[in-house]
Amino acid sequence: MPESTVFPASVSVIGAGSWGTALAALLAAKRPVTLWCREPEVAESIREFRHNPLFVSEFTLPPNLHATTDLAEAARAPLLVMAPPAQFTRSMLAALLPLLTPETAFVSVSKGIEVENLTLISQMYDQVLGVEWARRTFCCLSGPSFARDVLRGLPTAVVAASANLTLAEEVQRLFHAPSFRTYRTDDVVGVELGGALKNVIAIAAGISDGLGFGASARAALVTRGLAEMIRLGARLGGKAETFAGLSGLGDLLLTSGDDMSRNRTVGKRLGAGEPPEAILTGSREVAEGVKTAQAVHRLAGREGVEMPICRAVHDILYQRHSPREAVRRLMERELKAENA
Repeated sequence: MPESTVFPASVSVIGAGSWGTALAALLAAKRPVTLWCREPEVAESIREFRHNPLFVSEFTLPPNLHATTDLAEAARAPLLVMAPPAQFTRSMLAALLPLLTPETAFVSVSKGIEVENLTLISQMYDQVLGVEWARRTFCCLSGPSFARDVLRGLPTAVVAASANLTLAEEVQRLFHAPSFRTYRTDDVVGVELGGALKNVIAIAAGISDGLGFGASARAALVTRGLAEMIRLGARLGGKAETFAGLSGLGDLLLTSGDDMSRNRTVGKRLGAGEPPEAILTGSREVAEGVKTAQAVHRLAGREGVEMPICRAVHDILYQRHSPREAVRRLMERELKAENA
């Protein structure tokens, strides 16, 4: 597989959480990578000891990975891999904007929907950078991928989505590695929504398991959850077939069925009776589905899309509804055709 021709020199990763660190390590196998860290102690530890002390601390990071807290230094790279939590994407873009050139390109690896404005990640780029710049230089990367699996070199497959298919092809080459396979598509909306909505369904699956409802219930929730994802995705312009791919069904199966998933773990604790505030307080790693549940509840209402599982997760998190009662209401809804 040939090397990227658009980004031959260096890459910066903005955000040193688990996923940002894993992708920085992956890319550093082929070229110099700068990892921007919010916390000075993270940058210092990576420089001195080759470890991220707050996230994925058990892994030694490659020498080709340079850590910094200087955003201007990181912004000099021609490609920025953007890994902040979804709710901080807009403010991070605003901070970067004065430091960029019109040729700076972006690969967003964040998954979520902005609660305040009900915008997708790509829409934030449109609004902050301007549509012409954003559509030419924006790509998102999503799919079933745990940071620790990537750091261990385990086989992983994801999809790169961009309105600019030349950029998608370049990003595909950039991330290609013996254990990391990347596909491409032009369905940005479908890929983004798949990555965001599956986190809400993963919380639902965790709640079911926390209640002790077993594998049959979890399979039903995941399947009906996928139907909800497709309904909203189609309304917002995504392609149904995208949700049957890596960023939809693939990521949904991973996050709903494995205990490495932060969103599934939040759900299991909710199902076991812990209150939301006790679960969410004090955790450094973000379970994006918690905020996404709030955004999806409002977005589905605005668009007139029926999403009962997502609504139930919202009500458990934000209305203090009992998980068991929420499941009862789901099961007692009016009977309907499966594809209605």
